Amino acid sequence: MRALAGLAVVGVLTLTACNDDTASSDTATTAAPTSAAASTEPSAPATSAAAPTAAAPTSSAAAPATGAPVPGGNGGGQTPAPGTTVKVGDAVQIPFSSGSTKGAISLAVTSIDQGDPADLAPFKLGDRVKGLVPYYIHYKITNVGTTDLSFTSVTHMKGLLADGTEATDLGVIGTFDKCPNNSLPKGFTNGQSSTSCAVALSPSASKVAGAEYWGEPYTLNKGINWKS
Repeated sequence: MRALAGLAVVGVLTLTACNDDTASSDTATTAAPTSAAASTEPSAPATSAAAPTAAAPTSSAAAPATGAPVPGGNGGGQTPAPGTTVKVGDAVQIPFSSGSTKGAISLAVTSIDQGDPADLAPFKLGDRVKGLVPYYIHYKITNVGTTDLSFTSVTHMKGLLADGTEATDLGVIGTFDKCPNNSLPKGFTNGQSSTSCAVALSPSASKVAGAEYWGEPYTLNKGINWKS
């Protein structure tokens, strides 16, 4: 089983490691160049001012089997089964929910770009990121349902290393121009598209070669995978 690890820059640095649904944490504090309040546990952002934070696996309902209509969709798309793998650039149509808002989206990882370790210098993470290289997972969201998804956020996107294990997440509250993670804009109705980005860290001896979306109705390790 893969272990979930993440770094969240939320006023303090939070390092969390979890195994499936049983979590244990080792938390250290390191000053970060943001004014956001410290968080005691990883969570996904809810506003355009926040980039993704590391998220622990949570239980949710199993995804519908392949061939089931996407709830809330109006294009006749089918919900991919858990564990479905597609190529980077391919879009999948899936159910989407954020609180009481439910709809349907088309989601595609468009590129996975290698960054430079120097990109992390402003965060002053020191040895926490020594030997790690940032990768930027860019993805596109299109509203294919009938619900206005304004101001919701499509998160739960994480990197996969070349051997299929999980990359370390880096969550930043504040602005990170290298990889902006934005909430969906006002007026995000049927046919509207937007982009977002997630940061994953890889040891220099490996690379981030894929990504997994594990938001509802999927779960960690049983989501939709993109590979180069």
